[in-house]
Amino acid sequence: MTATLRNLEAQDDVSILREIQAALNGLKFGAVEITVHNGQVVQIERKEKFRLQAPAGKNA
Repeated sequence: MTATLRNLEAQDDVSILREIQAALNGLKFGAVEITVHNGQVVQIERKEKFRLQAPAGKNA
């Protein structure tokens, strides 16, 4: 897992929405979790799931 620190002072609604959109970009299966403290977004987490399937005719 990778964490990136961003400057909270420069965060306006547009930049926060841009970060959320970036977290959603390309996500097919998973979740985006937004953590809010004292009315401010302080963390955005992206959790992506990958489902693996065995080739047809093979038992796992």
